[in-house]
Amino acid sequence: MRAGRFRGKLSAVAGSRRFAPSRGVPRGDRIVLAGRRRVSVGSKICDKPEPAHPVRRKARLPWCAPKAHDEDPDAPALVEAIIKSDAYRLADEDIDFLRSDDTRGIRLQLDYLKAEKLLEKHRIKHSIVVFGSTRIPEPRAAARNVASLEACLARDPENEDLAFALRIAKRIRAKSGLYEVAREFGRLVGKWEVANGDKLVLVTGGGPGLMEAANRGAHDVAATTVGLNITLPQEQFPNPYVTLGFCFRFHYFAIRKLHFLLRARALVVFPGGFGTLDELFETLTLIQTRKIAPLPVILVGQDYWRRVFDPEFLVEEGVIDPEDRNLFWFAETAEEIRDDIQRWYQRAGKAFPA
Repeated sequence: MRAGRFRGKLSAVAGSRRFAPSRGVPRGDRIVLAGRRRVSVGSKICDKPEPAHPVRRKARLPWCAPKAHDEDPDAPALVEAIIKSDAYRLADEDIDFLRSDDTRGIRLQLDYLKAEKLLEKHRIKHSIVVFGSTRIPEPRAAARNVASLEACLARDPENEDLAFALRIAKRIRAKSGLYEVAREFGRLVGKWEVANGDKLVLVTGGGPGLMEAANRGAHDVAATTVGLNITLPQEQFPNPYVTLGFCFRFHYFAIRKLHFLLRARALVVFPGGFGTLDELFETLTLIQTRKIAPLPVILVGQDYWRRVFDPEFLVEEGVIDPEDRNLFWFAETAEEIRDDIQRWYQRAGKAFPA
């Protein structure tokens, strides 16, 4: 094709809507388009294209600009409305869609994956899980609460609600010494962690009370400590002693429970209420049925636990087997808990941590 005829065709195309052709360079009786290079192929000289840029183009594509106002005055407003519509929003940016019933399976996956990938990134392989009441504070706080209620009751001695609250506060004060036991145990686990290259961490639910105490103990010795928080209808805050970047918040209790046990090498359970009992009995059931491998389950504070439930009664009633009674035992001090965990692994013929 002659150069003049080729230029004529290019000019005709260039006149069409939003097309800007690459400039050509005449070479004899041919056009060599910009972006091409003359190379030798055998005995021939050929024009070969340069690699395209991964992002930029020399000519804009037709859809890179909305329909012009001068073509249709209504077009810009119509396009803007489409872009702002829920249907046009990317699926992963559409919060209403992601929170719908139909995407629950995706949310379950995300709930699991976020914490899992971060723990993998930091090479955390093992954990010791601590459960316990969020309502048992450190001894000074418990004592202050008792003193405050006593003063209120002295001013209003006939107030039955105050009298009841004072009785409960005194019971809490009596158990508040366990805060220091949990904190000391956290320190011991933290020292284990440092000795094992940060692959063993102490994990709690991330809340206040006895879980705070355990996290605080690990924090005292500059060890990494994890909190697995849960979203609840009421506003809540994590305790301040969970390591920054290791406090995870879950939407689903099921995924939170999964993460409690995925890396668990021991379960230490301090006195607590429904939440603590839920985690305890679920773990015992999983071990009983061998859905998970047996691991040490230690209940701290025998006097409390003997009143909460009676395993011997369950055996006598035939609803659990005698061997199930041996899936857990009691301890009173941080050192006893530590020694029991080590002894259990020695008897099982396993290294700790594995």
